[in-house]
Amino acid sequence: MFKKFKIVLTSMVFISLLSSCSLTLPVNATSNPVGSRVGTSTATGYLGVFFFNADASIQSAAKNGGITKISTVDIKQTNILNLIVTYETIVTGE
Repeated sequence: MFKKFKIVLTSMVFISLLSSCSLTLPVNATSNPVGSRVGTSTATGYLGVFFFNADASIQSAAKNGGITKISTVDIKQTNILNLIVTYETIVTGE
């Protein structure tokens, strides 16, 4: 009985270590109508110190989506045990 409990407990700990959390928050909205275009830009950090391809700016997201009139801006953060953190800027507009 104790061996089964130990296996279940170990499995639960392992699964919780592999889980991640994702949060999307609105940052800004303008009076421009919500357009059909969406642009994104991403930055990924490792250990909270090392960031590679770190251009999650609103300007690059708008450029990637071909947007000249921004309607809304959202930020999505995905966190895996504070080891890998990804920031994604999502811009909508025309």
